Amino acid sequence: MDPVTRPVNVVIRTAKPDSATSATAIAPRSLTKMPTGGPLVDTFGRIHTDLRLSVTDRCNLRCVYCLPEEGVVFRPREEILSFEEIARVARLARGLGVTAVRITGGEPLIRRNVVELVRQVAEIGFEDLSLTTNGTSLSRLAKPLAAAGLLRLNVSCDSLRPERYASIRRRGDLDEVLTGMDAAEEAGLLPLKVNVVLVGGVNDDEVLDFAAFARATGRTVRFIEFMPLDADGAWQRGAVVPSDDVLARISSEYPLAAIDPERLDPAPADTYRFSDGSKGAVAVVASVTRPFCGTCNRLRLTADGAIRNCLFSDNEVTIRDSMRAGASDEEIALAIRRSVWGKLPGHGINDPGFLRPARSMSMIGG
Repeated sequence: MDPVTRPVNVVIRTAKPDSATSATAIAPRSLTKMPTGGPLVDTFGRIHTDLRLSVTDRCNLRCVYCLPEEGVVFRPREEILSFEEIARVARLARGLGVTAVRITGGEPLIRRNVVELVRQVAEIGFEDLSLTTNGTSLSRLAKPLAAAGLLRLNVSCDSLRPERYASIRRRGDLDEVLTGMDAAEEAGLLPLKVNVVLVGGVNDDEVLDFAAFARATGRTVRFIEFMPLDADGAWQRGAVVPSDDVLARISSEYPLAAIDPERLDPAPADTYRFSDGSKGAVAVVASVTRPFCGTCNRLRLTADGAIRNCLFSDNEVTIRDSMRAGASDEEIALAIRRSVWGKLPGHGINDPGFLRPARSMSMIGG
């Protein structure tokens, strides 16, 4: 059955000659039904070109903002997509106009033979192929990942203080993550970005430390607002550290200048360079206090084979069983289109009736 449709104005988004994403209105038109060709568009005119591929819901850490310390129940392995199934979805997405893929989890580098999956996805020919990791396996895998075709990395690291890192992550070691970052850069996985989830009263006193780290290493440190995606359900708005406050703190010590401030960019982070010309950069992802849903261009494939059109939505289109029952490429592509077409205008975190998603971040894939 066709989804409910309504007329909307569509703005086709194009790329600048340098391939940096921009949003340029070139042909407003009205859609009264879901297109069966052309780019992946929703009813609000957003073109979806970025696919997040979650390859596992498992993780070797137990971060306080993501997973409980004990009693985690993971999906049975037979419910997780095979490499061939993941690569098939990626290939179909490429044919639908997706240009960028990010491999996620859980922790993607604990998936056995993950380098082979990276090779399979790289061979499809995306313009950008990246991966988000907690960094604990990078010293061993950075070079093989680069050789397989991975282009760049985001590494999660929420503290530069070993004891605090251990208390937030509840497993793992800070030194192995920092060493892994060095190994990634040596392997050519650049630019390397460092993701920091700030939680009020936990690690927000390290904002300036991380800014100094960015200046010393030349890396981009991204401060991410704490989102209601923790499996413990402990998220509270008071624990969110507003991105504007983060920028004000950094600017008081290291004046900042926005990078391409006039560009309407679907990327979730607003990035700033240091005004004194120092290397490195800082960025903020203001998912809670300044949502960027209006330019969102992302869709997700969960490790167990569901297409999600929003990180915070429980509206999923499951394609695993259809693939295993012999569905054609055309049928799977249509299911992907239907998922994107059903996307809501925003995640609604700030609405009174907001309900947090049933799945936690590790089950969805960042």
